[in-house]
Amino acid sequence: MQSLTVGTASAEPGTRVRGVIPVTNLPGGRPLDIPIIVIHGAQPGPCVWVDAVIHGDEPEGTLACHIVDSRLDPAAMRGSVVLVPVLNVPAYEAAQRGNPLDTFSYDLNRIYPGKADGYLTERLAHKHSVWLREVATYEISIHSGGAHSYLSETIFATTDEKAIELAQAMGRDWKLILKSFLPKGSPPAVMYEAGKQGITVELGGRPATSPADFDRCGRVLADGIMNVLRHYKVIDGAPTYADTWHTGVQHALLAPVSGLFLAEPRLQVQVPMKQGDLIARIVDVYGDLLTELRAPVDGMIFGLRALPNVQTGDWCCFYAEIQGELSRAF
Repeated sequence: MQSLTVGTASAEPGTRVRGVIPVTNLPGGRPLDIPIIVIHGAQPGPCVWVDAVIHGDEPEGTLACHIVDSRLDPAAMRGSVVLVPVLNVPAYEAAQRGNPLDTFSYDLNRIYPGKADGYLTERLAHKHSVWLREVATYEISIHSGGAHSYLSETIFATTDEKAIELAQAMGRDWKLILKSFLPKGSPPAVMYEAGKQGITVELGGRPATSPADFDRCGRVLADGIMNVLRHYKVIDGAPTYADTWHTGVQHALLAPVSGLFLAEPRLQVQVPMKQGDLIARIVDVYGDLLTELRAPVDGMIFGLRALPNVQTGDWCCFYAEIQGELSRAF
């Protein structure tokens, strides 16, 4: 077996190495890099690539990468794992969704595969996508509700059977797999265009940042990644799977007016709702009702705004129109 190289990290079989994917230098002379951990198994097998903090206010994936790193023994692995604990470093340092150093390509998850001669964040996306396309067999992009919302355990995947298999391999905690028909602008889109499989997983966000809640999100994400590694036999052990998988499409409910967002206190995520059920009210500064948000179709909420002040056009509710159940794809 040969060594596995990503950026400055070159790992011999049965070893782990930390390094970076160099991007460029910033005005003060500090390098802009993408930190990586390459864990190269002693025996051949697939490469599972995990990306965290594509958005800087979504650090749940960083904790998940740390947990996965601590659990893996490369000497006992068949295949490899590449962990990117913080993909968008400037956004992470600023705790913002996008790169504050770049007003022209602010949102990293909308500009893949990037450009070698483009704006700053486009160049970061380009450097990352080159290695991702060359090295990864499977890619998992970790997201959450960030600074404004909470999202429950939800996966976005194409309708390709191999993509569905990757999603189902996340294990028993992941029962909602929504359709991403033609992914664009994201790391999974790079994988899709390369004829490989990538998925987006969502968990966590603003109200889940207490010590116990943040730890739970990191561990559920890490457990799912470890289950993927068992499913593809990168590591030993029996994988688990959900009993059923609901599928459908996302409806993003945006605020029609600005005001105070008051979700129904008894709402629960991933519980069936009927079309027309009340989700939330928006009131003005005097408490007078401005509008109501209701379920657009039969389905379920999988994410909800957690920041009460809202302005017109902001995300309020992540709603799943349920179109059926998925059969096992493997």
